[in-house]
Amino acid sequence: MKKIATLLLLVITFSFVSSDNIPPSIHSYSVKTLEGADFNFSSLKGKKIMIVNTASKCGLTPQYEKLEALYEKYKDQNFIIIGFPSNDFAKQEPGTNAKIGEFCKKNYGVTFPMMDKVTVKGRGMCEIYKFLTDKKKNKLEDSKVMWNFQKYLLNEEGVLVKVISPTVQPDDSTIVNWIEGK
Repeated sequence: MKKIATLLLLVITFSFVSSDNIPPSIHSYSVKTLEGADFNFSSLKGKKIMIVNTASKCGLTPQYEKLEALYEKYKDQNFIIIGFPSNDFAKQEPGTNAKIGEFCKKNYGVTFPMMDKVTVKGRGMCEIYKFLTDKKKNKLEDSKVMWNFQKYLLNEEGVLVKVISPTVQPDDSTIVNWIEGK
């Protein structure tokens, strides 16, 4: 009888702890870096994260400079930028991972982590962007990646909190205030 009561108590307890109440987190995902190393988002627990899809031959490419400046200013304050090169918009990122890394370093001094080139829209969309763009997964909103340099802001728990237009500069007050907790 004691075992049945314990089992019943466990069933009742778990019925109140629904997965719908637990915010979805990017921390369960892993990807490859430009160099082919494994990168686990679980290593970013406790950090604010900006994810941005990038391209080397876009009118918005100069945003790399402001992204790097933002990263340098706040990287020691539990903030990180993760770049995902993508060739989805007007084929503006045609290079290999090695060429992308070389371009970013040489032209903009990029030191924030850059991941493997991915697809951010349509068929073949990578899992990270499925999470970022699907309300059923991120519990915030449905979104479409409109162009290169769209920004996704995630809090210290890895939960999506804001989607920022590609044309909004990385040093915009909306982003800086979010990083600074204002």
